[in-house]
Amino acid sequence: MNKDQIKGSLKEVAGKVQEKTGELTGNTSQQVKGAAKQVEGNVQKTYGDAKEAAKD
Repeated sequence: MNKDQIKGSLKEVAGKVQEKTGELTGNTSQQVKGAAKQVEGNVQKTYGDAKEAAKD
């Protein structure tokens, strides 16, 4: 596991929390930011997966 995989996973989790918090408080802006953070985390995690696969 490399740093991109770890950071990407953490961003995904943080984005989910932010999105759910936005849902609970009715804050659409936080929901959108949370969803965007999840996408960003997924991209970074996928990049890390590709790096790891290229190493092997």
